[in-house]
Amino acid sequence: MSSSAPATGVVERVQSFVSENKRAVLIGAAVAAAAIGGAAYYASTSRGDSDKGSRRKDKKKASKSSKKRRSVNDTDGPLLEEIKPKDVELVDDEVSLTSEAITSMSGEERSKVAASLKTKGNTAYSQRQFSKAALFYTKAIEITPKPEPIYYSNRAACYVNMQPPQHELVVEDCNAALNLDKRYVKALNRRAAALEALGRFEDSLSDFTASTILERFANGSTAAAVERVLKKLATKKAEEILKTRELRLPSHTFVSAYFGAFRPRPLPTLPENPSTGDKTLLLALEALGAQNYIHSVTLVNEAIEQGISWDAGKAEALNLRGTFKFLMSDVKGSKEDLLASVDLVPGLTQSWVKLASVHMEQGDPVKTFDCFEEAIKHNNKDPDIYYHRGQVLFIMNEFVRAADDYTKSTELDKDFVFSHIQLAVAQYKADNIANSMATFRRTLREFPKRSEPQNYYGELLLDQGRFSDAVEKFERAIELENAKPPPANVLPMVNKGLALYQWKQDIIAAEDCCQEALRIDPECEAAVATLAQLSLQQNKIEAAVDLFKRQADLARSEPELVNALTYQYASAAQIEFLHNFPDMASQLSQIAQNMAAAGGPGQ
Repeated sequence: MSSSAPATGVVERVQSFVSENKRAVLIGAAVAAAAIGGAAYYASTSRGDSDKGSRRKDKKKASKSSKKRRSVNDTDGPLLEEIKPKDVELVDDEVSLTSEAITSMSGEERSKVAASLKTKGNTAYSQRQFSKAALFYTKAIEITPKPEPIYYSNRAACYVNMQPPQHELVVEDCNAALNLDKRYVKALNRRAAALEALGRFEDSLSDFTASTILERFANGSTAAAVERVLKKLATKKAEEILKTRELRLPSHTFVSAYFGAFRPRPLPTLPENPSTGDKTLLLALEALGAQNYIHSVTLVNEAIEQGISWDAGKAEALNLRGTFKFLMSDVKGSKEDLLASVDLVPGLTQSWVKLASVHMEQGDPVKTFDCFEEAIKHNNKDPDIYYHRGQVLFIMNEFVRAADDYTKSTELDKDFVFSHIQLAVAQYKADNIANSMATFRRTLREFPKRSEPQNYYGELLLDQGRFSDAVEKFERAIELENAKPPPANVLPMVNKGLALYQWKQDIIAAEDCCQEALRIDPECEAAVATLAQLSLQQNKIEAAVDLFKRQADLARSEPELVNALTYQYASAAQIEFLHNFPDMASQLSQIAQNMAAAGGPGQ
């Protein structure tokens, strides 16, 4: 819940900035879903100059026969504009031609008969006689002296409309058509749709991607198909990964942010004759205070197994183990431990607050606020309750109410820096800019040795385009972090890199900042995500794919994983396109430049 906001915010900002300032990174970025709000952007649906004339002619031809057509599943079916119903009779003479008769015909005669069969197939298709149309196309394929991709593609259209649709046959026919003409966009789209129906999303994405680029991003429906299949693919892969992924803690930066969002509490006093489990629990809490999280996880598990002798200690142990389970995305296990904790000691308000986090993660705001109310019943003077309820309200965009809770938290404990910071941010989000800046300046004075006010004030300055001032704050935050015992919080470094990129387009400096952050915290998702986007901007697509894979591996929640996989597979599809169409590389570069010069699609 609240703890993930800082790291996630950095990832969102870099992806948002990338999408707004250079949307011509082709398939790798032009159709990938951005993290923030699940928004997506696409190439323009306007037609290119090169095909305007032919499109107008096609439209004129199509209008003449529109009254003769009926609705079919494959709206991109056979070339029905060739149909002249009055001139064609549905006779089967040509269909019944024997192999000997065909062999005796000249090549020119066979071509004419095949063309006639195709025309009859088109007529049958327009009359929804799909089996008969397929028979005509099949005979045309048999008779023609030179294989024609359109015959296979048209027969595939018949298979699409049969009941049930014959998707495997569609794929086979489109394979045949594309073996004859790999740039046959109609066959690419038809095969992509069949592959999607068969659940072969990766192959479907590859075809829709190729079609989109070959049409120079001019077909809005194909771009929408890319988004649709990409979402299905990323969601399916995320589900598969989460089913088999071993539970583990996220990055040190993330875990530190989570525990840092709770005020420190004194260690419990052990009973007069402590058990082994009691002593192990104390070691687990001491390891937590030293930010040795992996050791703390091991120790608290051991303590519970060894047995803890008093209820308050059991409740503390279950609270801690439930917290680690939550951080490792074991939401069900976390909920069980936290409920057991409050059953033992109902007045342990921190467990109620963390239960609220669990319910929020499960999308149940009613139970979330019920937990806060329960915590207030037991201790209405606990400032953590109001801080974390403010965080939930903030996530729900209830910024004024969130600010009220942050204010209540600071009134109960003025020494907790995050309540002041979040109050300033909530005021900013509520468009109360003057109060926000005043709150931040006051917080900077009252907490001169803390890096967080410098970092988050820098974020607001960056949002206002005050790049020089923002970089100065980030650098000050880095200095303060370096003055502390390691490990340092690396988010100010990532923020500095993003600021330098937005300000000066200095990709090298931005990458250096992220690499330094990863040297300190190798699992910092924000740094990996930023490097991935920067690679994408430089058309280093293979490097970007590797980084997106790494980001997916680090992702804690399903939405974060889906987002990383979305970029990964979108970028991989572009790589495959360039492998299949190497001659398009220079054209792609020119398309990208033209789109960037025009302000990018969707601007």
